[in-house]
Amino acid sequence: MTNGPVIGTKTMVVSPHYLASSAGARILAAGGNAFDAAVAVSATLAVVYPHMTGLGGDAFWLTYDAGEARVQVYNGSGRSAYAVRRDSYAGEGAIPHRGIRSAITVPGMADSWAAVLERYGRLSLAEVLEPAIGYASGGFPLSPDQRAGSLLAGAALAPAAAGIYLPGGAVPQTGQRFSQPQLARTLRHLAEGGRDAFYKGPIAEEISRFMLAEGGYLTREDFEDHHGEWTEPVFTDYHGLRVYQAPPNSQGFAALMTLNLLERFDFASIEHGSYEYYHLLTEALKLSFRDRDRVLSDPDFTAVPLERLLDKAYAAELAAAISPASAAVLGSEPVGRDTAYAAVVDGDGNAVSFIQSLYFEFGSGVVAGDTGILLQNRGSFFSLDPGHVNTLEPHKRTFHTLMPAMACRDGKPVYLYGTQGGEGQPQTQTLLLTRMLHYGMDPQRAVSEPRFVWGRTWGEPTQELKVERRAGRQVLTALAEAGHLVRPVRAYDGIMGHAHAIAIGRDGTVSGGTDPRCDGAAIGW
Repeated sequence: MTNGPVIGTKTMVVSPHYLASSAGARILAAGGNAFDAAVAVSATLAVVYPHMTGLGGDAFWLTYDAGEARVQVYNGSGRSAYAVRRDSYAGEGAIPHRGIRSAITVPGMADSWAAVLERYGRLSLAEVLEPAIGYASGGFPLSPDQRAGSLLAGAALAPAAAGIYLPGGAVPQTGQRFSQPQLARTLRHLAEGGRDAFYKGPIAEEISRFMLAEGGYLTREDFEDHHGEWTEPVFTDYHGLRVYQAPPNSQGFAALMTLNLLERFDFASIEHGSYEYYHLLTEALKLSFRDRDRVLSDPDFTAVPLERLLDKAYAAELAAAISPASAAVLGSEPVGRDTAYAAVVDGDGNAVSFIQSLYFEFGSGVVAGDTGILLQNRGSFFSLDPGHVNTLEPHKRTFHTLMPAMACRDGKPVYLYGTQGGEGQPQTQTLLLTRMLHYGMDPQRAVSEPRFVWGRTWGEPTQELKVERRAGRQVLTALAEAGHLVRPVRAYDGIMGHAHAIAIGRDGTVSGGTDPRCDGAAIGW
């Protein structure tokens, strides 16, 4: 049994770690706005949730500035090294998932912090990094999820990384004080020198020195040339809402495609939590994933036909192919699942929905020199097949799972929502939005109700439909009889990801929900 939502009259912060949520709330109380608070949350997560996110990873941001009354996207994903080629992995069949040769894309998160603050912030980078620096230097109580992630992926850590995350060769206990003095020093460099310290100064110098010594591919030139970008969101209209996502190279359009399919069905006649509900959502998502896997890559290298994919007539064609009684036999690419989503709303009506990741737990498993920065392994998702849409090429962004969501009514945010979970992100987002919109659930209940995730994650041989057993034996049996390869999982299973949501009422109150499957908190006032 879970508690009800946290309800505030002005502000709300949700994240997967209570200390990160608290950091955002502190920044708001100190006079910062939603953008300042969001960067503080992001930076604190990079310290207190190091198995999920960090300075060596990427971030995507959906921002709503009340003064502009406009939703914008900041794509904070990094490009591959200039020096990396498909033949760099000749005879290997695939890019390694771990190690120095999986760390082939420039970390984009620090750049995104600077960009968001420069455009919308009130406070300095140094001010908003203060909570993160404090937790890195002084330590914090290790969370249950970090311990679980360490038990799961600790063997993949390179020796220097293991020295940090497995002190004394053992997985730390939950609640044990855990500090990262090297990372604290790096964050201080960033606070003092700004973005250039990371991409043109001492941090870039140390990472590139380490790469050269260890046989990696990233160079000073890769860091100096990195830039994220402000861009327009993609969107669709759904039952009176305009739902926004980040454009490619994000997979966000797959969630919009799914909503366009679901628009063809009458949810008033579909009981929440029934076989019909789970089956319909699963089948709609499968069809969206099929198109996503065919076309998604860096739009600078290949055209992504969004006009066709988000066309309502095309959605009607796809929806007509959904059988109410049988599961389609479709596959999908296995993707990583370790991510951190958070959102902030302030008293002026500004809103930020954002998500960040190292890709796998602890990313590449490699810490860059004495920086304390775990490098992401996002580039390992590139294909080595020259005919594949997501084939590896120099200075290219890969297919990206990160996808924060925001839904507006009459030009103002109503729902901010997202989740950890690679392949599960479009799936859980669809569950959250349909629950809040069609069934009137508050954010906490929408997040806490039984969830499913379809597809294949790394190391698993089948396209399973994993469903939390709380869905009930009758529903699980009906899904299996329809042809779904059903695997019941724990009542609140972490494989479903860590989802969070904010709902903004017509009276201006804000409700927040955080996932009982993680260590998060919703804080509002």
